[in-house]
Formats: sequence, structure tokens, C-alpha cells
Amino acid sequence: MKSMNTSLTPQAPATEPAATAVTAASTSAPAALTPRSLLKQLQTQFPAFRDFLPLSIGIDKQILAVMPELDRKTMRTALGIHTGSLRYLKVMEKAKVRHDLDGTAGAEVTDTHRAHATQVLQDRFKKEAERKKAERDAAAAEEAARVRADKLNQLTAKFSRKG
Repeated sequence: MKSMNTSLTPQAPATEPAATAVTAASTSAPAALTPRSLLKQLQTQFPAFRDFLPLSIGIDKQILAVMPELDRKTMRTALGIHTGSLRYLKVMEKAKVRHDLDGTAGAEVTDTHRAHATQVLQDRFKKEAERKKAERDAAAAEEAARVRADKLNQLTAKFSRKG
């Protein structure tokens, strides 16, 4: 019986540090943010993100001033997801003015940036059209192979009866 007690004794203290590790991890939640969860937080907190307004240059510095505990890599990834989104690029394509975090207008959007947004959108649409065409071609080739196999099976069945 003592061997059973000794095997249980080390496990009880082991669960207590694990529980404190979980609470420590939950208290450091800002450091453990994923880029997508950070983006959701930015969209709920700031009108410029929520309304997909063209962001001012240096918006990362503004975000870090408001949220200094953020991991820079996570923030930059979240910004990349946001600024690479279809909705943001469509807005940028026609935008005239950039906006700060609170949504106030700032500097103008240059023709170069509008042209870049247009080019990225065109490239995406072209790539998507090529992917869909490749899928259609593959499905058509698969169907043609199936029809050919069916015809060959019919011919072999027809000629094997006579022989």
C-alpha cells in the first residue's frame, strides 16, 4: 500500500504549479495574442480599423503608444492581414485621405499607393480566375476520362459476348 501512496504523493504538488502556470498565462494575455485576435480587438476599439479606412503612415507607432504591451511582430502581422484584405484594398483603390486610429483625416493617399492597391487586386483576381479555370479543366479532363473508360468497358463487353 505504501508504494501506492508514494506514487500519488508527487502528483498532488505537481498539479498546483500547473494551476499557477495557467493563471500566470491568463494574466499575460496581451503577450499571447494571436494576430487575428489582435486584429479583432483593433477593429472593436478603433474606427479606422472597424470601417476599413485607409490607415495613416506610421499607424504602428500610434498603436504602440496606446497599447505599449503589444508584441511588435504580432502587431505587424495583424496590420499585414488588415491591409492585405480585399475590403481594405478596394477602399484604398478609391481613397483620397488616410486616417488616424480615431478616424480623423490625415495625409493624402498618393497615386502610387492607389495604383499599388489596384495592381494587387488585379493580381489576386487573375490568380483566382486561373485557379478556377484549372479546377474546371481538371474536372473536364476527369469527366472525359470517365466517359472514355465507360465506352471502352462497353466495347469490351460487346465484343467479349460474340467471341
